[in-house]
Amino acid sequence: MNGAVRWIRAFGTFWWDFIVGDDWRVAAGVVAAIAVTAALAHANRTAWWFLPLAVLALLTFSLLSSVRGARRS
Repeated sequence: MNGAVRWIRAFGTFWWDFIVGDDWRVAAGVVAAIAVTAALAHANRTAWWFLPLAVLALLTFSLLSSVRGARRS
């Protein structure tokens, strides 16, 4: 049983690192952007434009965060 638990934990850790990576805020923003896009589509609104704008905003946020962090160190 111990080997199975270790494997499950390693599997979960891999996916956490793969999806969340260095910044959990970007991962949460992507989830929120997908949810808003789905809500717009469900409401029969044109939704194609929202996700690219959200990705652009998240990339800008991530880049500015990295630059600020690099200046501090």
